[in-house]
Amino acid sequence: MTNPLLDFSDLPRFADIRAEHVSPAIAALLAENRTVIEQLEKSGEAVQWDSFVEPLENATEKLGRAWGVVGHLSAVVDTPELRAAHNENEPAITEFWTELGQNLALFAGYKALQNAPDFDSLPQARKTIIQNAIRNFRLSGAELADDKKQRYAEIQEKHAALSTRFSENLLDATNDYALLIENLADLKGLPDDVVQSAKSAAEADEKTGYKFTLHFPSYFPLLQYAENRQLRETIYRANATKASELGAKPEWDNSEIMAELLRLRKEEATLLGYRNFAEVSLVSKMAESPAQVSQFLEDLAARARPYAEKDLAELRAFAAEQLGISDMQAWDTTYAAEKLRQQRYAFSEQEVKEYFPEPQVINGLFRVIQTLFAVEIKPDQAATWHPDVKFYRIEKDGKLVGQFYLDLYARNGKRGGAWMDDARGRRLTSKGIQTPVAYLTCNFSAPVSVNGISKAATFSHDEVITLFHEFGHGLHHLLTKVDDLSVSGISGVEWDAVELPSQFMENFCWEWDVLQHMTAHVDTGASLPRALYDKMIAAKNFQSGLQTLRQVEFSLFDMRLHDAFEPDSGQTVQDILRAVREQVSVLHPPEFNRFQHSFSHIFSGGYAAGYYSYKWAEVLSADAYAAFEEHANVEGSTLSRTVGERFQAEILEAGGARPALASFKAFRGREPVIDALLRHNGMSA
Repeated sequence: MTNPLLDFSDLPRFADIRAEHVSPAIAALLAENRTVIEQLEKSGEAVQWDSFVEPLENATEKLGRAWGVVGHLSAVVDTPELRAAHNENEPAITEFWTELGQNLALFAGYKALQNAPDFDSLPQARKTIIQNAIRNFRLSGAELADDKKQRYAEIQEKHAALSTRFSENLLDATNDYALLIENLADLKGLPDDVVQSAKSAAEADEKTGYKFTLHFPSYFPLLQYAENRQLRETIYRANATKASELGAKPEWDNSEIMAELLRLRKEEATLLGYRNFAEVSLVSKMAESPAQVSQFLEDLAARARPYAEKDLAELRAFAAEQLGISDMQAWDTTYAAEKLRQQRYAFSEQEVKEYFPEPQVINGLFRVIQTLFAVEIKPDQAATWHPDVKFYRIEKDGKLVGQFYLDLYARNGKRGGAWMDDARGRRLTSKGIQTPVAYLTCNFSAPVSVNGISKAATFSHDEVITLFHEFGHGLHHLLTKVDDLSVSGISGVEWDAVELPSQFMENFCWEWDVLQHMTAHVDTGASLPRALYDKMIAAKNFQSGLQTLRQVEFSLFDMRLHDAFEPDSGQTVQDILRAVREQVSVLHPPEFNRFQHSFSHIFSGGYAAGYYSYKWAEVLSADAYAAFEEHANVEGSTLSRTVGERFQAEILEAGGARPALASFKAFRGREPVIDALLRHNGMSA
């Protein structure tokens, strides 16, 4: 127990964990797991759940939790020592999971459980676990010949190392870049809080002037507000070429890593008897085939295209007539769009942002959850990895349901983006219920100090939506009622349904009776005025055609890479992206744009041949939210505990214990339809 990574008695001991703890802890846990597996292999007893699945889950859960802590720390407080420890142990971890997935004795054990006379009388969760395990053994190459098993294992190890390297290159390229502006006049148009943050960043480096980086809260306001067109182009180019052959350092170029990852995925698919990796990916998803996904995306593109063409024509005309930009470029579009929004709807993003200080936003979020799901959220105590991190507990009827860490601000050494991850899953143990724990991570602007006075961080409305999105994932993990680990919470949920609760939660960010309780002007304390809210609603679907096509472009690009792309044909990743853009896009970025070199979702984040999930699940989430809208038509508010508790019971509590479509139909009483999605995006007839 002297090694904090081996202490599973409660929460991770973040204050005690050091890089030197990683290797001994992982070695001990791998040895323990292999001992358990050896005992199961030698056991002459008939296979039973309690004597077969339970001991295996007990051992693998410890390994998963310890390695999860290492991966989490690598993402939020990266250091050279931690990175070295992670990379040193990753091959052994990958090798173990591959061995486990190819173990014929364990495979036979799960098949015996499925064929046992009492299988049909098992709880649904356990039947699902057994069926998922058999599927996963097959996808892990358990039925391959020995020489092919060996090659499969080599592919997994190399793939894991390359994915990690992709992330590290992106993080290093992001952390390395700094743009120092000496003259305040060059920053004309930027909001005061952005200028103050840039000034503080320069001072932290003991420099004069204003420092901008490639962290989103730093670079994006330049594109959105800076009147200096050259400045916009400079930061756009730096961001669009990071981690590519056009970036700052050749050792951070992800080009060959992407090509090699695609080659390995293609080879893995071939070994398993599939035509391509997209088919492998979809075995465990709701969608039935790459063709079905492509058809769904192309149909959505066709519906969105007229709206996108109108959006673009309006933007170009406005840029030329009002801004004097007759040749609108990629670094002008965000700036022009913000100016057009201000003219058309008479408000700016910055004006709205001042009504969303962090304390009010957090309280407003908690109010929605507490109202819908009859729970209480309270501050709690735990060791954390950074002073900015907060910790909370969720209770129902006075009993602990789950806990979560909240890490909101961008900083060096922290991976970009926003995500939810599980620190611990719910399960029934011999000591009672093990409650779930989640990490909720964002990259928002931190509070700034002006003349020695600290002001609360303020969030843009988009950032508020992001927070609600990630919290939807958190609720899926934390409010589960399933007692078997492998399908409790988000575990075992089809990847193209996992975004349902997260996208569902986003809808509440547009409701007046929600925003009234989560806004207070950062200087005056006044709540969001109804007139400004009405303008936000009028602008809700501003350029939604362009935004929809952008998501379709990313999704179709991902699917084509893993469906039709032949890595050794001379075709490049850039060629595929160009072809997809020719097919579905109306707004084309410059030739130097290397978006794909930082597309972490599909090259290092588990979304390979699955990025379409965002749009696929949005059909489900919009239709689910329509049930709350129907209630609002009668009761006047979408904050319905009656509908909320039904959503909780049928979607959140069910976890992965049954197919996502069955959970949706149990909640909605029918199959999902696309109507609500089109209506929410302003694209219905």
